Parts: sequence; structure tokens; C-alpha cells
Amino acid sequence: MIRHDALDALPVRAALPALRRALDGPGTAVLVAPPGTGKTTLVPPALAGLLGEGPARRVVVAEPRRIAARAAARRMAWLLGEETGASIGYTVRGERVVGRHTRVEVVTTGVLLQRLQRDQELAGVDVVVLDECHERHLDADTAAAFLWDVRQTLRPELRLVAASATTDAEGWAGLLGGAPVVEAAGVPHPVEVVWAPPPGLRPGGPPARPVRPPHGTRVDPALLAHVASVVRRALAERDGDVLCFLPGVGEIARVAGQLGDPGGVDVLQVHGRAPAAVQDAVLAPGVRRRVVLATSVAESSLTVPGVRVVVDSGLAREPRVDHARGLSALTTVRASRAAGRQRAGRAGREAPGTVYRCWAEAEDARLPRLPSPEIKVADLTAFALQAACWGDPDASGLALLDAPPRGAMAAAREVLTAVGAVDAAGRATERGARLARLGLHPRLGRALLDTSGRGAEVVALLSEEAPREYGDDLAAALRAARRGGDAYAGRWRAEVRRLAPDGGRAAADDRTVGLVAALAFPERVARADGGSYLMASGTRAELREGSPLRGAPWIAVAVADRPLGAGHARVRLAAAVDEDVARSAAATLYAREQEVHWAGGDVVARRVERLGAIELAARPLPDADPALVREALVDGLRREGLGLLRWTPDAALLRRRLAFLRLHLGEPWPDVSDDALHARVDEWLEPELSRARRRGDLARIDAGQALGRLLPWASGEAARLAELAPERITVPSGSRIRIDYGDPERPVLAVKLQEMFGLHESPAVAGVPLLVHLLSPAGRPAAVTADLASFWRDGYRDVRAELRGRYPKHPWPEDPLAAEPTRHTKARFGR
Repeated sequence: MIRHDALDALPVRAALPALRRALDGPGTAVLVAPPGTGKTTLVPPALAGLLGEGPARRVVVAEPRRIAARAAARRMAWLLGEETGASIGYTVRGERVVGRHTRVEVVTTGVLLQRLQRDQELAGVDVVVLDECHERHLDADTAAAFLWDVRQTLRPELRLVAASATTDAEGWAGLLGGAPVVEAAGVPHPVEVVWAPPPGLRPGGPPARPVRPPHGTRVDPALLAHVASVVRRALAERDGDVLCFLPGVGEIARVAGQLGDPGGVDVLQVHGRAPAAVQDAVLAPGVRRRVVLATSVAESSLTVPGVRVVVDSGLAREPRVDHARGLSALTTVRASRAAGRQRAGRAGREAPGTVYRCWAEAEDARLPRLPSPEIKVADLTAFALQAACWGDPDASGLALLDAPPRGAMAAAREVLTAVGAVDAAGRATERGARLARLGLHPRLGRALLDTSGRGAEVVALLSEEAPREYGDDLAAALRAARRGGDAYAGRWRAEVRRLAPDGGRAAADDRTVGLVAALAFPERVARADGGSYLMASGTRAELREGSPLRGAPWIAVAVADRPLGAGHARVRLAAAVDEDVARSAAATLYAREQEVHWAGGDVVARRVERLGAIELAARPLPDADPALVREALVDGLRREGLGLLRWTPDAALLRRRLAFLRLHLGEPWPDVSDDALHARVDEWLEPELSRARRRGDLARIDAGQALGRLLPWASGEAARLAELAPERITVPSGSRIRIDYGDPERPVLAVKLQEMFGLHESPAVAGVPLLVHLLSPAGRPAAVTADLASFWRDGYRDVRAELRGRYPKHPWPEDPLAAEPTRHTKARFGR
């Protein structure tokens, strides 16, 4: 019997006429309905005609999580006075409760994607409702894009509804071809906000160690202790059940442990891995007061009855990918303001409530406005395979709110190519289509196919994060799952039955365990190297102290992360493998090649066998490819400098003269800086460089002769080198004095003072006055001038007074401009 009283109390009922008009007209709609209005539980049966209004239709509702899909189906069935499997059913991975007369089926977005790949027309389905669009899960965005494509090309009569409590309504409306936006007015109860930051952040609070920001999956224990204290405070200050939001299962367990037995209060833990019985208990009214510790699964779709208080840790988990190291994992981030509103709204669903926020009010404005769209931050391998199987390998034709990042798509394409899922053009192969239908990450699908299903146990273990207490040895974790009686083990067994051709009766041995890990993550096969392991990807990884894997020559790393400030990855889950398994699984990374490079100050030429970055074997290569040798020599010149060549004094002088001309005259005189010479190495160091084989050969190359090739011979300017930048210049005494071009801004002429008598102006080259160093008879600078006339007029008198007593044998005339220049003493001339 339909529970009309409960249905009539749902505020979204008032929006149904507008929603029906939108679907009967344009055929698409964006439904915006605040939490608690009934959009998830009233709209689907109403659109299916199960409430006595409208035509009978078959409706598919897509939810982002399994727990939400099951809960929504059960709630709708209860409202109709039925059991699930009658008019209302659900399908999640490994579980299907649907009957012949089911008109509303709730599925996860992952299940919907698999159906679309098998049957693009979704035959028999009249309406698809994409619930909780605001969460921006990758599967939901992909499903929306595919459904719009189906509607545009195959089934224009297919009706689409994008539903959310808080969303970018205009963005979704535009994506669905200008769909009408239907808003349901809620009657939210007021929620009081209590700011409850840790003591060190609380104005006027006692001094305390600042809470460290989260990194990776690590959350400061001080923050978790504070969250537990806020829960106790909420129990003391407010009535009703308490719903506490934490980022992950580990944090839930720690806070539960710190709460202990609060006395007369049940402490429940709800997350995607919680047993079904616990999930059901959370969604039913409690006999005693309750504290529900939950991840973000409780933000939307689920109504936890009795909740009047929310304690929000302010943290969430989002996927991140380190493409440089080939690592992907969840990471802890500050929850967005939108998530904060969703969480707070849980306290006001049934009555006025209170939210305790475990951060300072001043921080709130600095939080991100919305959560990061998963397509922007996640591993896109599965998405890229879905797009390729859909016929759009680069996803450029898909209706997406955010385009996938090019780098992430390129990395995904590399993985898909390596596992044989796509061809060189990115199109899905027959194998790729099989992988897409498995409902697994393509890496795990590859391992399942390549072991002919023998690795189903291991694949099932890797398809969902295993409990931390299972350890880091994958083979030992598998044995723990076989023995386990916990919820994880139950779900693992169900997944094994789904994946294994024999229903999971054949047990994988340790060799198969390692093979599956290596097949799924070939770039993470790793060999012991000193105190760590070098992965084929080039990243180093370390095992924890006491790991049973320590000492294994080879391992295959299935799960790893990189701690804050660490250069190496940290192994979370791995399996010992034999070298032949590593070679077989990572065969596409195997290479036998000539390796010629500059190392240790000379050319090193070897024939090397590698598995990615892992060197398997090497031997000297006497007949190395000359082109590779030349490249190594050029690299050596870049690293150690052009000083590796033979620079005679004349060669060094030529380079300085050319630098001077380039600075003051420009083209066609060549740039002879290090960077410029490296860039033009082909022009000036050939053919000597091509004949060289080692460092010693470089030392025999005459740099001056080679540098001469850069002179502007074609224009004829090269013939003016001696005129424009002479090596020596004749001074009044008749001496030919060498010019020092060490500073190209102002070359230096160092000459004895007496040899310059009678010269009125400073000598110049290429129009640039020389900086004259006037030397004493002992060869020491007596004066420095760029203006010789000024020196004779103003400076000479003081120099003469200082030096003539010290050097009486040398001429010191009162009028240097009228005196005869000389490089000799007075005695030489009989003076």
C-alpha cells in the first residue's frame, strides 16, 4: 500500500508538474532540489507512473555509490509499500535485485556505463535520472555525455534528468541542449553553526601545537583527537543523533577508538566498505541515541533519521595522479564550501539542528567553492577506454562540463596501448572492448584476461582497497581475505564469483599473485637496488620496516604513495615475483640497445638490456654507432665546457677578438659565447668532431682553426679582422704592443708611459677607444685612462712627481706631448 502521507510530505512534489512538462516538451531537464525534499525517492516513481499519475514508463536512476543505490531503492519500495525487486529494483556490482515488473531500477553510474557500451540505445528505458550531479564523479560525467550522444543520434525520445541538491544548473542546462531548469523549493529547518577549531587556532585558546595539514592519506592525529572531543561536546550540549564527517575509513576507526563507549550511545561506522547490516542500521531509526561516523557517502542521497547534530572535520578524499612517477591514489584535501553546506544540511533534514565545524570561521572564505571535478584530477585510463569504445578516442566530441587534461589523456593512452586495448590511432581493439565490459580498471582487466581468469582472486583483491591490517604482502593479504569474516571479505568473495569462470573455486598460488600484480602494473615491477627497489618506471620505492617482502630480489608494486618530503615512493601493497615473471609481464618495456653517453668525464659505450629503467645486463661496445658517439661528445662539451678542446694562446685570443667585434659591430661577426658555439657546433667543429671517439680526441682538436670557420668569409668581412681587431697596435715609440681583449666592452693596451709621449688622443680599434694602462719602468700600472689627452693635461704632473725620483734613468719631461717617445732609458741616448 502506497504511503501517501509520507509522499505528500515531500516538498519536491510541487515541482513534478513542471518536470513533467519539461520531459514532455524538450525531453530534458535539470532538477535542483535541496537536501531532504525527496528528489531521489519521489521523482523516479512519479516519472514511472507508479503513483497513479502519468503514463507507465521504465526509469533508470544512476547513483554515484553502491550504498546510495541500495538505500534509494529500498526507500522508494517502502514508500510504495513493496519489497525491493517488485516495482522498484536495483543493480550494483555483484548484486542485482530486479523483477519482471520492475519499472524503476537504481544503478550505479559504473553499471550504467557498462550497459551503454553493450546497448547504446538502452532499449526499453524511457527516462534516465542522473542523481547527485554536483559531486562531479567521472563515471557520472561520462554517462551524461554518452546519454546526450544517444539522444542526439539514436533515440531522440529518451528523456534525461540531471538532478542535484546543489549544482551548476546553468552549466548542466547548456550541456543538455538548453534544458529547462526546474527548482523545488525546500522547507529546510534552521541549522546553527558552531565554529570549533582546534585549540591552537581558537582565538584566546590555550597555546597548542599547530595541526599539521593533511598530506596523502595522512591526517594529523591531533586533529582526529580534536574531532573526537567535539563529538563528546556535541553529545553533552545538544539532543539527537550526531553525524560526524571524516575523510576515510582509517580516520573513522581512529575516532571510534578514541570515543570508546560514550555511555548509552551507539557508535556506528558507515562507509562504502561497511557491512550491509551496519548500513541498514544507520538508515533506520535507532533505539538508543547514536553517533554515526561517516565518509562523504552520507553527504547526499542518504537520510540518516534522528540526526540533529553534524560534526564536520572539514576534510575529504579526492583522487590524484602523479604522472611523473606513475602513481595514483586518494589524497586528503580540505572539503569545499559546497560540501560543507551539504554536510550541514544533514542536521536540518527533520528538525532544527546544529553543525560543529572543526575549523576557524576566518578560514571558511578561503576554502574552495566546489569540489574538484574528478575528470581534472583522476587517473583517466578507464575513461579513455570508455571514450575509445564509444568511438571518440580523444573525447573531443563528448558533451562534458570540463574537458579532460591533455597530459592525463596522453598518459592514459600509453597505458591502454601497452595492454593492447587501443591501436596506434587510439581506437578500441576487440581486446579493449572486452576490457571495457569487465567493469574493472583496464589494468586489472588485462591481468584477468592474460591469466585466463586464474587471477580472479587477486584482481578482486586489487579492485577495492584492502584493509590496512591485511599488510603489504599481496599474497599474505589474499590469504587473509580467504580467512576473513568481515564485510570486505564478503564483498571480495562476491567479486571473485563474478570474475572467475569457475565461480572462484580455483585458488591462486603465490606465483599467480605476483603475475597478476606485474601484469596490472608492469611499469612497477621493481628490483632490489641497495636499500630500496628501482621500479621499471624509474621511481624508487621503499618497503616498510618489518615487511615480509624485504629481501625479495624482485617485487611487483600494486599500491604505493609518496610521503611528504620523500623522494621515494612508499610501498603499500606488493608481491614477490621471479625475474622471468617480471620480464614476461613487462615485455613491452624490454629493450636491447646501444647506450652511448658521457659519464665520468668520457664517452661510455655499452650494449645494454633494460626492463624500463632497470638495467638487466651490460657489456662494452667497441663498435658504437658514430652518430651516438658524436652526440655523447657534444653532451660532454655542454657539461664540462669547451675547455675540453685544445685552446692555444692564439685560439683564445681569436675568440676574444671575435667577441669584441660581435659586441660592437654585430653581424656578420659571429657570436662566440658558450651557448652560441654549442648551438652551431655542426658549423665549426666538423669534420674533427665526427672523427673523435673519446675525450682525448677532443683535446687534439685545434679550437682556433675550427673557430676560423665561423668568420664571415662569404661577405669578405673576414679579411678585415686584422684591421678591425688587430692583435697588436703600433705605439709612438715604434713598439708593437699586444691588445688585451679580455673585456670586450673595453680592450686594454698596457704600455710603458714613455712610449706614448707625443700621442694626443687615445688609440682606438673598430672605433672603440682602448683603455690604456700606462706602466711605470718596472711594468706596474702608473695610471689608467681612456682619455689620453685628459691624462697629459691633468694627471701626468702627479705621476711625474711620484716616479721621477724613483726611476731617475728614465725621461720625465715637463711637456710629454713635445717629448720624443722611447722604450729606452736616458743613458741609452747619452742623456
